[in-house]
Amino acid sequence: MKFRPAIGESDFRKVRENGAGYVDKSSFISDVLYDMSSALLFPRPRRFGKTINISMLGYFLRKTDEDLSHLFEGLAVTRNPQAMKHFQKYPTISVTFKDVKANMFEGAIAGIRDQIVAAFDLYRHLLDDPSFSPTMARRFRSVLDGTVTTDELQYSFKWLSHALHEHYKTPVVILVDEYDTPIQSGYMHGYFDDIVLFFRNFFSAALKDNVALFKGVLTGILRVSKENMFSGLNNVRVHSILSPRYATHFGFTDEEVANIIDAGRLDEVRAWYNGYLFGGHVIYNPWSILCYIEEGVLKPYWVNTGSSDLIEQLATKQGLGLSEKSSALLHGENIEVPLDDNVVLRDIEKRSNALWNFLAFSGYLKVAKSELNEGRLTGWLCIPNNEIRLVYEDMFRNWLDKIDPEQYLTNDLVKALLTGETGAIQKLLEKILLTAMSFQDPAGKQPEKLYHGFVLGMLVHIESQYEVRSNRESGYGRADVLMRPKTAGRPGVVMELKVRSEDENPEDVLVEAARQIRERQYAAELLAAGASPVHEYAMAFDGKKVWVRRVDELIT
Repeated sequence: MKFRPAIGESDFRKVRENGAGYVDKSSFISDVLYDMSSALLFPRPRRFGKTINISMLGYFLRKTDEDLSHLFEGLAVTRNPQAMKHFQKYPTISVTFKDVKANMFEGAIAGIRDQIVAAFDLYRHLLDDPSFSPTMARRFRSVLDGTVTTDELQYSFKWLSHALHEHYKTPVVILVDEYDTPIQSGYMHGYFDDIVLFFRNFFSAALKDNVALFKGVLTGILRVSKENMFSGLNNVRVHSILSPRYATHFGFTDEEVANIIDAGRLDEVRAWYNGYLFGGHVIYNPWSILCYIEEGVLKPYWVNTGSSDLIEQLATKQGLGLSEKSSALLHGENIEVPLDDNVVLRDIEKRSNALWNFLAFSGYLKVAKSELNEGRLTGWLCIPNNEIRLVYEDMFRNWLDKIDPEQYLTNDLVKALLTGETGAIQKLLEKILLTAMSFQDPAGKQPEKLYHGFVLGMLVHIESQYEVRSNRESGYGRADVLMRPKTAGRPGVVMELKVRSEDENPEDVLVEAARQIRERQYAAELLAAGASPVHEYAMAFDGKKVWVRRVDELIT
């Protein structure tokens, strides 16, 4: 029978009762129950199955008079006798903060309060319990009638869990979906400190040393740094995309996709939506897979479900348009960065490594490989698939549009590079560089890698005809920039870039670059690919000043 996805439906009960296609993730329940940690956090990119997993967990664990066994019929969890001992056994508190996206702190608290009131309202009948203490009854009513203060609201889940534990004589489950949405909004709108302080107290009260707690499970996009958020909450066990455990519970595995996609379409689906690596497991973006099954068209789905404004805002502030690493990513290369799944949001605007980590843990980059050396984790990041590549191409095009709205300058630059016109190349680079640095003018002496990124950025639009590479192994070394034609018989280009120091003669710098090109035979790869002719350029940069010469003009 054809797999029929329920696009956009994250209520596990509705998916199961409506007969929609469902990829069995119920072993997630078993693993949560077996986990010795009382509090668990699962940071994953958006639309990777967090909400439906939390919903499934809630339906399985929540104590209720209604028999919900039909929801789990045929699923893996029912074949686990130990897990089934916990079925519908626990009073459960469940909220989602996915829609708490306020411009001000007061608005965020109002949205959080609405969710908490709804959680309390499910257990309003506790007020009829004659054994309910007057203090607890007063607190309960203050939440329901809206008179609870913000300071008191921080302890509301602790109150509710203790009330439920006392009433049912059973420990309580607390489920929080998209815990970090209000925090990201706070970061964007200037109330970060206030919202972090609120949640630090809220989660500490609910999850730490709470005798009424059986399990607390949180999901979100990011693991907000313990310094900001989880200080003192040493009982929260975090399973990020780097963790092998739980890796296959979010997103689809290759086997799962093969079971729901026609075999003849798998290769193209992999190119568009595969590419993630969670805890060593290959994972597909589930949202895009389900949308593709529904529509049958290869196009961006995941990237269109949320705004990339924050990504573009951060990229602009970090100067990624003039970044060698961002250009290398677009040209299919890996970049090496220190990895840390503790995201310090404040650092994202200041430190490029923090931004690369943010992009990796948000689903905009793939951790292709990671290595632990002397306690420090290093990762090699790349663009995971065609869908995400479009995001970066759009960001670069937006950046280029500011510099060269009609692309006259960049088109003329490519023509000059392919015909050996050094005078035109020099003038065009200076003109483009002058405009680029008026938008993003990093202070101080510019490193060589900035100019690498600048030159690579100018060449983004020729990917259909040329393979552009930076610092690629060629001959006996690594060329700064290579333009390799995809069709033999077309011109190829080698560029060696140098930064001139104050006391250096530009001519000497150019000669050094030219000798490096010849001695290390950077043109070897292009010649082997059938490029003809091959233009070799020595380039020297100093601020917004550029010198360009052909190698054959400098040395024989």
